[in-house]
Amino acid sequence: MNIRQQIWGVDPAIAKTRRARPVRSRRGGPRPGDSRVRPPKSRVPLPAKGEQLTFADAKTLGGPRPGSGRKEGHRPKVRHRKRPAHHYDNPVHVTMRRAKGLPSFRVDRLHGLLRGAIRATRRDGFRIVHYSIQNDHLHMLIEADDALRLTNGMKSFAVRVAMLVNHRVMGRRRGKVWGDSYHRRELTTPREVRNCLVYVLNNHLKHGEWEVGLVDPCSSARWFHGWMHRRVPIPPEADAGERAKTWLLDEGWSTVGLGWLHVGEVPRALWK
Repeated sequence: MNIRQQIWGVDPAIAKTRRARPVRSRRGGPRPGDSRVRPPKSRVPLPAKGEQLTFADAKTLGGPRPGSGRKEGHRPKVRHRKRPAHHYDNPVHVTMRRAKGLPSFRVDRLHGLLRGAIRATRRDGFRIVHYSIQNDHLHMLIEADDALRLTNGMKSFAVRVAMLVNHRVMGRRRGKVWGDSYHRRELTTPREVRNCLVYVLNNHLKHGEWEVGLVDPCSSARWFHGWMHRRVPIPPEADAGERAKTWLLDEGWSTVGLGWLHVGEVPRALWK
Protein backbone atom coordinates (compact mmCIF):
# COMPACT_ATOMS: atom_id res chain seq x y z
CA MET A 1 0.00 0.00 0.00
CA ASN A 2 1.44 3.39 -1.02
CA ILE A 3 1.24 6.59 1.01
CA ARG A 4 -1.89 7.88 -0.81
CA GLN A 5 -3.79 4.70 -0.05
CA GLN A 6 -2.70 4.91 3.58
CA ILE A 7 -3.96 8.48 3.95
CA TRP A 8 -7.34 8.01 2.30
CA GLY A 9 -7.89 4.46 3.47
CA VAL A 10 -8.41 2.96 0.01
CA ASP A 11 -8.59 -0.80 -0.08
CA PRO A 12 -5.93 -2.21 -2.43
CA ALA A 13 -8.48 -4.69 -3.82
CA ILE A 14 -10.87 -1.88 -4.81
CA ALA A 15 -8.06 0.17 -6.31
CA LYS A 16 -6.97 -2.80 -8.36
CA THR A 17 -10.54 -3.30 -9.61
CA ARG A 18 -10.85 0.34 -10.62
CA ARG A 19 -7.56 0.25 -12.49
CA ALA A 20 -8.70 -2.86 -14.36
CA ARG A 21 -11.76 -1.15 -15.92
CA PRO A 22 -11.43 -0.45 -19.64
CA VAL A 23 -11.11 3.25 -20.39
CA ARG A 24 -12.19 4.73 -23.70
CA SER A 25 -9.49 6.68 -25.47
CA ARG A 26 -9.91 10.31 -26.47
CA ARG A 27 -10.16 9.41 -30.14
CA GLY A 28 -13.34 7.43 -29.52
CA GLY A 29 -12.09 3.90 -30.20
CA PRO A 30 -11.66 1.14 -27.56
CA ARG A 31 -8.31 0.60 -25.95
CA PRO A 32 -6.52 -2.72 -26.02
CA GLY A 33 -8.15 -5.12 -23.59
CA ASP A 34 -11.55 -3.37 -23.68
CA SER A 35 -14.43 -5.83 -23.80
CA ARG A 36 -16.91 -3.28 -25.22
CA VAL A 37 -16.07 -3.65 -28.89
CA ARG A 38 -18.42 -2.03 -31.42
CA PRO A 39 -19.65 -4.10 -34.35
CA PRO A 40 -18.21 -3.08 -37.73
CA LYS A 41 -20.26 -0.64 -39.83
CA SER A 42 -22.23 -2.03 -42.72
CA ARG A 43 -20.73 -1.16 -46.07
CA VAL A 44 -22.23 -1.08 -49.53
CA PRO A 45 -21.19 -4.22 -51.39
CA LEU A 46 -18.89 -3.55 -54.27
CA PRO A 47 -20.22 -4.43 -57.72
CA ALA A 48 -18.92 -7.47 -59.51
CA LYS A 49 -16.43 -7.13 -62.29
CA GLY A 50 -18.11 -5.61 -65.33
CA GLU A 51 -21.25 -4.58 -63.35
CA GLN A 52 -22.32 -1.01 -62.51
CA LEU A 53 -24.55 0.14 -59.66
CA THR A 54 -27.52 2.46 -60.28
CA PHE A 55 -28.40 5.52 -58.22
CA ALA A 56 -31.18 3.56 -56.51
CA ASP A 57 -28.71 0.89 -55.33
CA ALA A 58 -26.15 3.33 -53.96
CA LYS A 59 -26.74 3.94 -50.21
CA THR A 60 -25.43 7.49 -49.92
CA LEU A 61 -26.65 10.75 -48.40
CA GLY A 62 -26.53 12.63 -51.70
CA GLY A 63 -28.60 12.46 -54.83
CA PRO A 64 -32.27 13.30 -55.39
CA ARG A 65 -34.65 12.87 -52.48
CA PRO A 66 -38.44 12.53 -52.48
CA GLY A 67 -40.05 15.97 -52.22
CA SER A 68 -36.85 17.88 -52.91
CA GLY A 69 -36.57 20.80 -55.30
CA ARG A 70 -38.54 24.01 -55.73
CA LYS A 71 -42.19 23.68 -54.76
CA GLU A 72 -45.08 24.67 -57.00
CA GLY A 73 -45.73 28.40 -56.80
CA HIS A 74 -42.60 29.04 -54.73
CA ARG A 75 -41.08 32.50 -55.17
CA PRO A 76 -37.31 32.73 -54.60
CA LYS A 77 -36.19 35.18 -51.95
CA VAL A 78 -33.87 38.12 -52.44
CA ARG A 79 -30.29 36.91 -52.28
CA HIS A 80 -28.08 38.28 -49.52
CA ARG A 81 -25.56 39.99 -51.74
CA LYS A 82 -23.91 43.37 -51.69
CA ARG A 83 -26.31 45.93 -53.12
CA PRO A 84 -25.22 47.91 -56.18
CA ALA A 85 -23.76 51.37 -55.87
CA HIS A 86 -26.25 54.24 -55.80
CA HIS A 87 -25.92 57.58 -57.59
CA TYR A 88 -27.96 60.55 -56.45
CA ASP A 89 -29.19 61.26 -60.01
CA ASN A 90 -30.80 57.81 -60.37
CA PRO A 91 -34.26 56.97 -58.98
CA VAL A 92 -34.64 53.57 -57.31
CA HIS A 93 -37.48 51.07 -57.77
CA VAL A 94 -38.10 49.23 -54.48
CA THR A 95 -40.37 46.21 -53.96
CA MET A 96 -41.32 44.96 -50.49
CA ARG A 97 -43.38 41.83 -49.77
CA ARG A 98 -45.45 41.18 -46.67
CA ALA A 99 -45.23 38.05 -44.55
CA LYS A 100 -47.76 35.25 -44.84
CA GLY A 101 -50.78 35.29 -42.54
CA LEU A 102 -51.35 39.05 -42.63
CA PRO A 103 -54.44 40.70 -44.14
CA SER A 104 -54.32 42.38 -47.52
CA PHE A 105 -52.51 45.71 -47.73
CA ARG A 106 -55.37 47.11 -49.83
CA VAL A 107 -57.95 47.13 -47.04
CA ASP A 108 -58.78 50.61 -45.81
CA ARG A 109 -57.09 50.31 -42.43
CA LEU A 110 -53.79 48.96 -43.72
CA HIS A 111 -53.84 51.28 -46.72
CA GLY A 112 -54.17 54.25 -44.38
CA LEU A 113 -51.32 53.00 -42.16
CA LEU A 114 -49.00 52.58 -45.14
CA ARG A 115 -49.79 56.04 -46.49
CA GLY A 116 -49.18 57.48 -43.04
CA ALA A 117 -45.85 55.65 -42.80
CA ILE A 118 -44.82 56.98 -46.22
CA ARG A 119 -45.65 60.52 -45.12
CA ALA A 120 -43.86 60.11 -41.77
CA THR A 121 -40.65 58.76 -43.36
CA ARG A 122 -39.82 62.11 -44.96
CA ARG A 123 -36.27 63.09 -44.11
CA ASP A 124 -33.40 65.12 -45.52
CA GLY A 125 -31.89 63.40 -48.54
CA PHE A 126 -34.54 60.64 -48.79
CA ARG A 127 -37.82 60.95 -50.71
CA ILE A 128 -40.60 58.46 -51.52
CA VAL A 129 -42.05 59.96 -54.70
CA HIS A 130 -44.53 57.36 -56.01
CA TYR A 131 -46.00 54.18 -54.52
CA SER A 132 -48.45 51.39 -55.34
CA ILE A 133 -50.02 49.22 -52.62
CA GLN A 134 -51.10 45.73 -53.67
CA ASN A 135 -52.48 42.77 -51.74
CA ASP A 136 -49.20 41.21 -50.66
CA HIS A 137 -46.49 43.66 -51.79
CA LEU A 138 -45.63 47.31 -52.16
CA HIS A 139 -43.90 49.20 -55.00
CA MET A 140 -42.13 52.52 -54.46
CA LEU A 141 -40.06 54.94 -56.52
CA ILE A 142 -37.48 56.53 -54.25
CA GLU A 143 -34.81 59.23 -54.53
CA ALA A 144 -31.82 59.47 -52.19
CA ASP A 145 -28.75 61.69 -52.11
CA ASP A 146 -26.40 58.79 -51.32
CA ALA A 147 -26.37 55.09 -50.45
CA LEU A 148 -26.28 55.71 -46.68
CA ARG A 149 -29.41 57.88 -46.72
CA LEU A 150 -31.14 55.31 -48.92
CA THR A 151 -30.32 52.46 -46.52
CA ASN A 152 -31.31 54.41 -43.40
CA GLY A 153 -34.54 55.62 -45.00
CA MET A 154 -35.57 52.09 -45.98
CA LYS A 155 -34.80 50.79 -42.50
CA SER A 156 -36.86 53.57 -40.94
CA PHE A 157 -39.82 52.88 -43.21
CA ALA A 158 -39.73 49.10 -42.70
CA VAL A 159 -39.52 49.38 -38.90
CA ARG A 160 -42.28 52.02 -38.76
CA VAL A 161 -44.68 49.89 -40.81
CA ALA A 162 -43.90 46.79 -38.73
CA MET A 163 -44.61 48.60 -35.46
CA LEU A 164 -47.87 50.11 -36.74
CA VAL A 165 -49.19 46.84 -38.16
CA ASN A 166 -48.30 44.82 -35.06
CA HIS A 167 -49.71 47.33 -32.59
CA ARG A 168 -52.82 48.67 -34.36
CA VAL A 169 -53.88 45.80 -36.62
CA MET A 170 -52.60 42.53 -35.16
CA GLY A 171 -52.81 43.56 -31.48
CA ARG A 172 -49.38 42.22 -30.53
CA ARG A 173 -46.10 43.63 -29.38
CA ARG A 174 -43.92 42.03 -32.03
CA GLY A 175 -44.17 39.79 -35.05
CA LYS A 176 -42.98 39.33 -38.60
CA VAL A 177 -44.53 41.79 -41.05
CA TRP A 178 -42.15 41.67 -44.02
CA GLY A 179 -41.58 38.28 -45.63
CA ASP A 180 -38.24 39.11 -47.25
CA SER A 181 -35.61 41.78 -47.77
CA TYR A 182 -36.63 44.56 -50.12
CA HIS A 183 -35.66 44.33 -53.78
CA ARG A 184 -33.92 47.37 -55.23
CA ARG A 185 -33.22 48.39 -58.81
CA GLU A 186 -31.39 51.47 -60.07
CA LEU A 187 -33.02 53.35 -62.97
CA THR A 188 -30.41 55.02 -65.15
CA THR A 189 -32.17 56.00 -68.42
CA PRO A 190 -35.38 57.91 -69.26
CA ARG A 191 -36.88 54.83 -70.92
CA GLU A 192 -36.31 52.72 -67.81
CA VAL A 193 -37.96 55.39 -65.65
CA ARG A 194 -40.97 55.66 -67.95
CA ASN A 195 -41.47 51.89 -68.07
CA CYS A 196 -41.18 51.75 -64.29
CA LEU A 197 -43.74 54.53 -63.87
CA VAL A 198 -46.21 52.56 -65.99
CA TYR A 199 -45.43 49.41 -64.02
CA VAL A 200 -45.87 51.06 -60.61
CA LEU A 201 -48.85 53.36 -61.19
CA ASN A 202 -50.81 50.79 -63.25
CA ASN A 203 -49.67 47.75 -61.29
CA HIS A 204 -53.25 46.95 -60.26
CA LEU A 205 -54.04 46.16 -63.92
CA LYS A 206 -51.24 43.61 -63.93
CA HIS A 207 -52.86 41.82 -60.96
CA GLY A 208 -56.40 41.97 -62.33
CA GLU A 209 -57.81 44.71 -60.06
CA TRP A 210 -60.08 46.07 -62.78
CA GLU A 211 -63.07 46.84 -60.56
CA VAL A 212 -61.37 49.86 -58.95
CA GLY A 213 -61.02 51.62 -62.31
CA LEU A 214 -58.08 52.66 -64.44
CA VAL A 215 -56.67 54.94 -61.72
CA ASP A 216 -55.77 52.90 -58.66
CA PRO A 217 -56.96 54.53 -55.40
CA CYS A 218 -54.30 52.60 -53.46
CA SER A 219 -51.45 54.39 -55.20
CA SER A 220 -50.10 57.84 -55.88
CA ALA A 221 -51.62 57.81 -59.40
CA ARG A 222 -54.34 60.29 -58.39
CA TRP A 223 -51.68 62.96 -57.67
CA PHE A 224 -49.58 62.19 -60.76
CA HIS A 225 -49.38 65.13 -63.19
CA GLY A 226 -48.08 63.19 -66.20
CA TRP A 227 -51.35 61.67 -67.49
CA MET A 228 -52.48 62.33 -71.04
CA HIS A 229 -56.06 62.65 -69.80
CA ARG A 230 -56.71 66.02 -68.17
CA ARG A 231 -59.94 64.71 -66.66
CA VAL A 232 -58.17 62.68 -63.94
CA PRO A 233 -59.35 64.48 -60.76
CA ILE A 234 -56.77 65.35 -58.11
CA PRO A 235 -57.95 64.73 -54.51
CA PRO A 236 -58.08 67.75 -52.20
CA GLU A 237 -55.88 66.14 -49.54
CA ALA A 238 -52.12 66.24 -49.88
CA ASP A 239 -50.22 63.31 -51.34
CA ALA A 240 -48.19 61.09 -49.03
CA GLY A 241 -45.25 61.12 -51.43
CA GLU A 242 -42.91 63.99 -52.21
CA ARG A 243 -42.15 65.83 -55.42
CA ALA A 244 -39.33 64.44 -57.54
CA LYS A 245 -36.05 66.37 -57.62
CA THR A 246 -34.05 64.28 -60.07
CA TRP A 247 -34.28 65.10 -63.77
CA LEU A 248 -35.07 61.49 -64.73
CA LEU A 249 -38.11 61.18 -62.47
CA ASP A 250 -39.28 64.78 -62.83
CA GLU A 251 -39.36 65.29 -66.59
CA GLY A 252 -36.70 63.15 -68.25
CA TRP A 253 -39.03 60.15 -68.54
CA SER A 254 -41.46 62.13 -70.77
CA THR A 255 -38.83 62.64 -73.51
CA VAL A 256 -39.03 59.03 -74.80
CA GLY A 257 -41.74 56.75 -76.14
CA LEU A 258 -45.26 58.14 -76.14
CA GLY A 259 -44.35 60.91 -73.74
CA TRP A 260 -47.00 61.23 -71.05
CA LEU A 261 -48.69 58.14 -69.65
CA HIS A 262 -52.07 56.75 -70.65
CA VAL A 263 -54.40 55.71 -67.82
CA GLY A 264 -55.09 52.40 -69.55
CA GLU A 265 -51.48 51.67 -70.49
CA VAL A 266 -50.79 48.10 -69.46
CA PRO A 267 -47.47 47.27 -67.75
CA ARG A 268 -44.93 45.54 -69.95
CA ALA A 269 -45.25 42.26 -68.01
CA LEU A 270 -48.71 41.72 -69.57
CA TRP A 271 -47.55 42.21 -73.13
CA LYS A 272 -45.57 38.95 -73.17
